[in-house]
Amino acid sequence: MNATLPTSPLYGKFEPVLDAVLRRTATPPAKKLKTYIDLFCGIGGFHIAATNLGLECVFACDIDEEARKAYQENFGLQPFGDINSIVAKNVPDHDILCAGFPCQPFSIIGSRQGFSDPQGGLFFEIVRIIRAKRPPAIVLENVRQLATINNGKVLASIKDALERLGYFVDCKVLNALDFGVPQKRDRILIVGTRKDIGAFPWPDKKVPMTPLADILEKNPDAKHFVSGKILRARREAHTSKHAVAIWHENKGGNVSSHPFSCALRAGASYNYLLVNGERRLTPREMLRLQGFPDSFKIVCNDGQTRKQAGNSIPVPMIQAVLERLLSVRG
Repeated sequence: MNATLPTSPLYGKFEPVLDAVLRRTATPPAKKLKTYIDLFCGIGGFHIAATNLGLECVFACDIDEEARKAYQENFGLQPFGDINSIVAKNVPDHDILCAGFPCQPFSIIGSRQGFSDPQGGLFFEIVRIIRAKRPPAIVLENVRQLATINNGKVLASIKDALERLGYFVDCKVLNALDFGVPQKRDRILIVGTRKDIGAFPWPDKKVPMTPLADILEKNPDAKHFVSGKILRARREAHTSKHAVAIWHENKGGNVSSHPFSCALRAGASYNYLLVNGERRLTPREMLRLQGFPDSFKIVCNDGQTRKQAGNSIPVPMIQAVLERLLSVRG
């Protein structure tokens, strides 16, 4: 691939050494994949998926204090803070590097500035850790817009950086609806495997969607119901064809409804998704839409949990990807 990484003050730290790593680093034979690290861990979507498959988390990090609080409470592991402050050589050895790196610079809702956004440059912090630790496998997750921003040059640059570090790289846009959760959530998965691991087989079977009614709480708190004014406005704007539905209002004010949820978003209006047009999703329902089990403890307030769920990943989708990875070198 001839893509060129964009000019970035962060990239300047790594560019001279990327090709040299391959020339001087002997690649040890891959053993059974047992451990992983969880970068930009949020509240632990990767963690749940990976531990469900018997993998052990040896390191996690996230800059958000409330997310770290929820992660530690649920998994007994205190995540490190700012990834920029991590000394790469001190990261424990691991078999799989997992990272749902910040999506806002690439999102249709966010700035879509890509690497010109400081958060977009955080990808190069992942490169820094990969260069130091050389894990056998890498699994990255981001919004689907990453594939098309700047005419595909951002994704091409990401793939190029990983390929020059000695990885086979493949990517695919997957939809959470195909993995059993009632949420339409398209995400791009980027999988890198060292050359001693072999090619990666993508999940190829769809899982029937859990009915929306099965994830809704029976007696939600009254605080989640909208005002009479909002309720009347929704019903004047739309009539649903579904007995149980999530009503979605887009940025243009158009209302539609589906027997599943549109994508959860961290910073969206509290009222953009309404159950049957009359109430907001509860924090537990939002976590269920991401595939989190009810055993996951909610330890932050509603606003923080809403943000955390919107930033998280669909657990069953990630678990299916990791399961296929383990099938290559389990």
